[in-house]
Amino acid sequence: MARAHARPQRSKRVLVAGLAVAATLTAVTAAVALAGNGGTETGQSIACARPVIGAVPAAAKAEVDRELANLDKQLAEANERLRTSAGQGGPNFVQNAILGPLASKRTAALDRIEIAIGRRATRPEGLERFATCGLGQAPAVSVPPTTPRPSSSSPSGTSQAAGVIECPLPVLQNVPAAARAEVDRELANLGKQLAEANERLRTSAGQGGPNFVQNAILGPLAGKRTAALDRIAIAIGRVGTRPQGLERFVTCSLR
Repeated sequence: MARAHARPQRSKRVLVAGLAVAATLTAVTAAVALAGNGGTETGQSIACARPVIGAVPAAAKAEVDRELANLDKQLAEANERLRTSAGQGGPNFVQNAILGPLASKRTAALDRIEIAIGRRATRPEGLERFATCGLGQAPAVSVPPTTPRPSSSSPSGTSQAAGVIECPLPVLQNVPAAARAEVDRELANLGKQLAEANERLRTSAGQGGPNFVQNAILGPLAGKRTAALDRIAIAIGRVGTRPQGLERFVTCSLR
């Protein structure tokens, strides 16, 4: 009788153990599923607009290149933090713990670039507009206000009346490391072209007819920008996905 009574007890213990194992497997499966879904949630990464600096004096180039490399390093670290912290925090975790600190680091690096250039030439203004990054897509970067330079040969300010040429800043995302040097060179070309166009505008004030600026300055500038932007697309396309639609950054205007 004792043996007969013992069998149901063993069966009960086996059943309980089986349920415990099943519950454990269910919890592990759920945890794996959550981890899989949280890698970078939708597979997104952080993107930052590439700073457009223009001509860099030779004496400042090493320091500027070092800070540009710092910006790349900061972005890589932020994306690694995004990957390893998937599922952590609340709805504002990415903004507060990753994007916010990244913007602060970028602001400091961009300020050091301005200082380095300013020691040897005219300090660039407004680089802080490149500090903010975004999840999945870099935020649009506005064109900074530009103060026209008065002509030294025209006390009455003829060149000021002519205005200043402004161009949209190309927004490039995820430039491959192998294409970075060539892309940076072409971005510097765009800055140089704009500076030359504004110098031409300044020195030619009062020349030609009503279409002089469009035909002699803006038109040729658009042609040069088209070629530079096309070279950027080709450089990226050799080692990654070729960007589309860069031609939207070609046309400049007189303000």
